[in-house]
Amino acid sequence: MPTLVQRTAAELLGTAFLVATVIGSGIAAQRLSPHDTGVQLLENSLATGAVLVALILALQPVSASFNPVVTLVERALGRITTRHAAWSIAAQVAGGIVGAIVANLMFDLDAVSISGHDRATGGHLLGEVVATLGLVVVVFGALRSPRIETVAFAVGGYIAAAYWFTSSTSFANPAVTIGRMLSDTFAGIAPSSVPPFVLMQLVGGALGAGAVLLLRSAPARQPVSEETP
Repeated sequence: MPTLVQRTAAELLGTAFLVATVIGSGIAAQRLSPHDTGVQLLENSLATGAVLVALILALQPVSASFNPVVTLVERALGRITTRHAAWSIAAQVAGGIVGAIVANLMFDLDAVSISGHDRATGGHLLGEVVATLGLVVVVFGALRSPRIETVAFAVGGYIAAAYWFTSSTSFANPAVTIGRMLSDTFAGIAPSSVPPFVLMQLVGGALGAGAVLLLRSAPARQPVSEETP
């Protein structure tokens, strides 16, 4: 059984790599495809989906939520303790900040540059509810599989897809949202957009938790009898 220190370290490391990938691949996409936003988003989404698969596979034996909403749902479902949840969320937020700083520095930018990318429209906020709801359903639905590695592929695939089908490009993660505020690049988000984004992520998480409970409590389907009356 991993210790609390090991789980906290895994959450910090995993979230840092996740945010570094989101921001770093966004910067690289801007430079490689400066005149095609669609290609930039494709490059960004593929890198993010791929790194999620890799990180979850690598860190799942210790801890691999990388997302305060997922951690809160884990606590609500009784999968972890309040102490574990608190340390995990703190580590995730810290990891998001570290990942943003490292990504900026890797591309020879200022360590911190506050984003001016305003995203808080009604459509974007609805997109965050939808994105986070879907993520919670995918995570906890995949956890019911007898093959635990399916979680990594399910989450990576879902996020890569949600980049495209949600208007917000599926942040779906408060720690990632805070980290992306610190980079005035393709993946950035303005500070004024962060509170409503996080609020909608929490709403989506609550709705997702409700859906998980509903599906979990559904009675097993009874086989249809082949006997004739």
